[in-house]
Amino acid sequence: MSSLFHPDDELHAGVVRTTFSTHGVDAKGQLLAWRERVGHVVDVPPVKAQLADGFHGQIDKYVAGDIVFTDSRTDALTLERSVARVSADTRRDYVFHLFAEGGVGNVSGTPTKRSARNSTCGLIAFDLDQPFRVERPACHVLTLFAPKAVVDTAFPGADSIHGRIVEQSSPLTQLVFDHAAALSRHLPRMNVAQAKGELDAAIQLLIAAFRKQARLTGEARAAVQVAVLGQVRRYIEANLHHPELSPSGVVDALRLKRATIYRWFEHEGGLGAYIRNRRLREAAGELVRFPNIQVIDIAYGLGFKSASDFTRAFRRAYGMSPQDARAAAFELQRMGKPGVLSPFGPGGK
Repeated sequence: MSSLFHPDDELHAGVVRTTFSTHGVDAKGQLLAWRERVGHVVDVPPVKAQLADGFHGQIDKYVAGDIVFTDSRTDALTLERSVARVSADTRRDYVFHLFAEGGVGNVSGTPTKRSARNSTCGLIAFDLDQPFRVERPACHVLTLFAPKAVVDTAFPGADSIHGRIVEQSSPLTQLVFDHAAALSRHLPRMNVAQAKGELDAAIQLLIAAFRKQARLTGEARAAVQVAVLGQVRRYIEANLHHPELSPSGVVDALRLKRATIYRWFEHEGGLGAYIRNRRLREAAGELVRFPNIQVIDIAYGLGFKSASDFTRAFRRAYGMSPQDARAAAFELQRMGKPGVLSPFGPGGK
């Protein structure tokens, strides 16, 4: 396999290119080779047929500073970032997939289910701080890894786009695709300053596409909505461990219009669902950060009324029990996967 993995070539003052392909790898090892290649970000559950018959995948990766752009073609596959992986992992970027051929596929594992009637040549965004699972067909996909700080600064509340699909049905989304396609063609010949400028522009175009899809139109109205949503989210974060935290309590405490706030959180499944999902996400992190605290104590500390209520909600959101999530996260730590926190703390043993 070493003959197929070309070492990183420094391009023009700092742009780094890496190329990988499963071509030439023995058929029975192709899927495992691809799984190892992308395993620092996402898991690829093995499929018996592909383990036996082979898997085609190729990827060109470009790195300019803290931005990563990839151009890949693969057979059908499943990508998964479990709640255990998120809880134990250090990666927190936003990932934008642009499908030049094929489509988004079936998305699950997100607190709010996402779908599109026609996702061929569409966009999808993922927040690596949240779990997801995607079963997608064979495709040609361009992917941009955008630093979390950049996206959050330009789009407060951007975590709400996790798993959101934007169909290629407007001049703005067409512009996004044209820009990404041009990047794929021209990045090999750019210096780092040019690449950074073009990649930064791509991030801003993607943010604009998702803001438009979230109906944040009109500068004044959008500014007000973004500011109020930020206020609501900060209040919720500060009060996650208060058992009295509720949608009505948030509205009353901040003296907001109930109908307006409830409508603005409809894309999250409602304000109550947003609070519950944030509590579940905090619980997932605490299961790993505090291994000596009983699951029931974590549940009570985050406002759940009983262990059974907490376990049902956790399983419904993440497809596994809290105990299984904790065990899976510890196993990832034990295996020492790239990007996963050391079981002995930030500095290791």
